Order: sequence, then structure tokens, then C-alpha cells
Amino acid sequence: MIEPELPKNEKERLQDLLSYSVLDTLSEADYDNITTIASEICDTPISLVSLVDDKRQWFMSNHGLAAKETPKEYAFCAHAINSPDNVLIVQDSRKDERFHDNPLVTGDPRVIFYAGVPLVSKNGFPLGTLCVIDHKPKLLSQVQIKSLSALANQVMNLLELRKSERLLEQALLNLEEKNDELERFAYIAAHDLKSPLNNITSLINLFINNYGDSVHQKGHEILEHIKHSSRKLKKFIDGLLQYSKNAIILKEEKTFIDLETLKDDIIGLFSFDTEAVITLNSKLEHIHANRTAIEQILINVVSNAIKYNDKDCAIIEIGVSEDKSFYDFYVQDNGPGIPKDKQDKMFEIFSVLNEKDQFGESGNGIGLATVKKLVLALKGSIEIKSQQGDGLTFIFRIEK
Repeated sequence: MIEPELPKNEKERLQDLLSYSVLDTLSEADYDNITTIASEICDTPISLVSLVDDKRQWFMSNHGLAAKETPKEYAFCAHAINSPDNVLIVQDSRKDERFHDNPLVTGDPRVIFYAGVPLVSKNGFPLGTLCVIDHKPKLLSQVQIKSLSALANQVMNLLELRKSERLLEQALLNLEEKNDELERFAYIAAHDLKSPLNNITSLINLFINNYGDSVHQKGHEILEHIKHSSRKLKKFIDGLLQYSKNAIILKEEKTFIDLETLKDDIIGLFSFDTEAVITLNSKLEHIHANRTAIEQILINVVSNAIKYNDKDCAIIEIGVSEDKSFYDFYVQDNGPGIPKDKQDKMFEIFSVLNEKDQFGESGNGIGLATVKKLVLALKGSIEIKSQQGDGLTFIFRIEK
């Protein structure tokens, strides 16, 4: 018996093999189907998907064979991977000096005939073989060899797909962790900034009340500018806090939400802001959803409709309907609308389309970004319909 030589770049080959994370995993139907087909095509009792590591050959699929692995020094496949561009065919191992006294030949499973097609990775390393085995001498036709090679390519395609899926899952997990870290940072930073900012505002008011008479006009202008900047920064921080709390909101359990009560609660929040009429159009009495998330979405959208309305009275209609899988909402207003070339930017965080709202305040571009983030997290979608001068309608749906 002649033991197999180590392949060139064996260290790199083994690293490539380990990158697929398949060694010692449970059998999978896709690979078992391929070895079954290989045995049928080649008319052999045994077919294997064999992966060769540093000490053994391990069978990812073992049609017609109970063993799950054999020592590397006995492995026919360990010879096959030394010629990755060729199919290793041994017609009668008893007449081949490499194998004639091999324990796998003289004992079970009696490997007399062997044909193995190397499984070559995208990096060019042979990981193992798809092989067929018989207990008696045998010949394969060119059609059988070609079919076996095609099946080996399919095995490699499955391995590459599995690896890509695993890498994608890991990348998504890493991205989710980074997003969580970023949200935690935003929340902590915003929360820690809020307290000293409140102190600044209080000190300015205290200074104006106690020493305002002794400050000249230019000083008053500077103080008012500081107050305005503080209010603007406070709104920005409040927006960041709300945006970063989405992950906490989404963990809440679904509850039954009475729609009339929800509408009345929203009306109550805006009753002192401006003249506004908010109505509900729905045949539903209640929905089963994440109440806090729905409230945050509607509050942000209604607030946007009121702040940027150009009429004496803001007329806002909230519509709710359902189908088998989704709840559908719309929020329609009678405001100035928005041109189509700006509509795609409405949900971008920190994107501000209007310098001032009707109260003279500037936005921070966080509210509608929060809306989109919540809707997408609820496995839904959101869009707007509008023409300049003819109002605006937010349309969103969430999965039941």
C-alpha cells in the first residue's frame, strides 16, 4: 500500500475546507439525493461525498455505507485530491500497488472499484470527492463519467451556496449588532446631553428675569439667540431619543386598540397647537397591533400635516382598513402638498425640506425617518401621494 502524498499548499487547503463549516454536521437531503443519483447512474452500491481533512476522510453523505469516516492514510479520496483536474478511476484495486493491501480493500467495505471526482473550491483547493464504489471490478462509460462530474459540480455549488448563506447571516448579525450599538450610543449621548441643555435654558431664563434690565439691546439679542438655539437643540435631542427607542418599542406585545380612543388621544395631543379637524374613516372598531408603535407613527405623521399646513384650518383624515395579512392606513391632509422631485427625500434622516413650519420653527428631519423605520420593522411599507398645492397623503401598511 502507498499512502497518499500531502497536496500542495496543504495548510491553505485545510483552512479553505474549514471555512465551509460542514465537518461533523448532520446529513442533509440535498447531498444524500446526489449520492443516490450517482449510484443509480454508475450502477454501484456505494456513493460518497467525502471531505478530506488532516487526519481522515469524513463522509458528508454516505449512500450504501454505514461508516462516517476512515483514516486518511487508507483513503482513496486522499489520492484523488492530488490531481484536482482529473477523475481518479481504479478498475481493480487488487491489481494496483497503491491499494492492493489496503484494509479497505482486503476487508470491509471491499473497495475493488473506485471512481472519484475532486470537489474543487472557488479558491482552487480540492476539498474531497464525489465518488462511487463497487465490490467488483468495473468500467464506466464516458457518459457515466461526465454525469458523475456534473453531479460533483452540483455538490460544490451547494457547498458554495451554503457558505455564502452562512457568511450573509453573519454579516447581517454583525450589522444588527452595530446598529444596536449605534442606537444605544445615540440614546445615551442624547440622554446625557439633555440634562446640561435644560440647565443652560434655565440659567438663561434666570439671567433674563434677574438681570435683563441691565443688559443692553445687543445682549438681549444674543440671549434670545441662545434660547432659540437651545430649543432647537432640545428638539433635535428629543428626536434622537425617540429614534433610538424604536428597538424598545418594537419589543412590546400586540394589544387590541380601539380606533376611536386612538383618534381621541391624538386629537388631545394637538388640540392646543392650531385649528385642526381630525377625523377617522374606518369600518373597523379595533385592530390588534403594537399600540406604542402605531401611536408614534400616527403622531409623527399628523404632526407633520399640522405643522406644514398652509390653511386657516388643517383638515386631516385618518383611514384604517384591513385585508387577510395587513392593516392599511392613510393620513390625508389639505396642506400645500409636495413636489414629486422632493418626495423620495422625505423619509431620509436629517433631511429637511422646509426651512420653517407655520410656527416659525425649523425641523430636524428625524420624525418621518422614525416613521419609516417603525413601519419597515413592522414588516410593512410606506409611500406618499401628493401634488404641489393639492394636499398630501401618507399611505402605510403593517403586517398583522
